[in-house]
Amino acid sequence: MKTYSFTREERLKSKKLIETLFREGKAFSVFPYRVIYLVGGLPTPAFPVQVGFTAPSRHFPHAVDRNRIKRLGRECWRLQKAPLYAHLRERQLQVSVFFLYTDKQITDYETLYKKMGQAIARLDKVLLEA
Repeated sequence: MKTYSFTREERLKSKKLIETLFREGKAFSVFPYRVIYLVGGLPTPAFPVQVGFTAPSRHFPHAVDRNRIKRLGRECWRLQKAPLYAHLRERQLQVSVFFLYTDKQITDYETLYKKMGQAIARLDKVLLEA
């Protein structure tokens, strides 16, 4: 049975881990997202991925808009993460991932869902090669 949860342990909240991710991580872009990832080093073995989302206050000065973008991103991730989790558990890998929203306007949910799927597929492909 598939679970479509997004629990507290799956969220990237550690300041140290986020700093390490931005300093040492690798990145690629799938517009409107810039995906930064780093293999290994997660504190909890229960989940193979910890993920974070952000939207720039430069382009979205109102917190309402930034929160909406992050909420849509989390929802798209929650619904499409299962295949990535399965592959990472098979290979016994742990990954930290951060999604930076790069567009200057709020994109509709359908487009974000499609782009998140592409980003997850590309992340899976990149991790398979590594």
